[in-house]
Amino acid sequence: MISQTLRLSDGLAVRALMAGAGDPVVLIHGVGMRAEAWAPQSAVLAADHRVIAIDMPGHGDSDPLPGGALLPDYVAWAAQVIEALNLGPVSLAGHSMGALITAGLAVERPDLVRRAALLNGVHRRSPAARASVLTRAAEIAADAGGIEGPLDRWFAPEEDALRDQVAGWLRAVSHRGYATAYRAFAEGDTVYADRLDQIRCPLLVLTGDGDANSTPAMTETMAAMAPHGRAAIISGHRHMVNLTAPEAVTAELQRWLSTKETAE
Repeated sequence: MISQTLRLSDGLAVRALMAGAGDPVVLIHGVGMRAEAWAPQSAVLAADHRVIAIDMPGHGDSDPLPGGALLPDYVAWAAQVIEALNLGPVSLAGHSMGALITAGLAVERPDLVRRAALLNGVHRRSPAARASVLTRAAEIAADAGGIEGPLDRWFAPEEDALRDQVAGWLRAVSHRGYATAYRAFAEGDTVYADRLDQIRCPLLVLTGDGDANSTPAMTETMAAMAPHGRAAIISGHRHMVNLTAPEAVTAELQRWLSTKETAE
């Protein structure tokens, strides 16, 4: 993939990894990750599409948003990115925090989104889960949050190589970018939760059946809310399912990309 820098209307720089030609597909990773997290999907989808994997604000080589930025600010940022690409509406997929951004953009700017895919997204956490994620957000802000707990939740013991790769990304991410994004992620599960029925384009909602925080129940609920929603549950996998089950996830994305767009 070729690395390019986009310059947004507000002057922020965004790093994008691009490959292939054809209808555009934009990929947004989760908190603490970077565009390379989409490598397995990008390699396959680029055979038929122009794939653009982007570094989220304050991650990789993308400029950060101001401290205190919340989910709608990340959604507005994503709209600027797509406009800067000048490719017209795109098929947009996001993982975890990227899924929250994708859903928000599909609600707020349907003119920019031909299809939406939410991988390992969250929807209305339980009170206990919300308290836990807010506690972690405070720990990260204080530079006191370790990475072993999340890694234990995301990976099975036999997935050590992938765990080490993701650990490297978490250790390298800007503290400011990580803390700001995580706070927006922690508070973002309700922002667009009641508006998913406004997503009129084809919608894929996917998770692993072992993801304790982005649960299959959440996935089924989100897919059922959208008129053209479809749920996919990958058996035997957890939160980083795009890395741990790359073939299955890529196949679901290919099916999603082949879905005929609606006239709504």
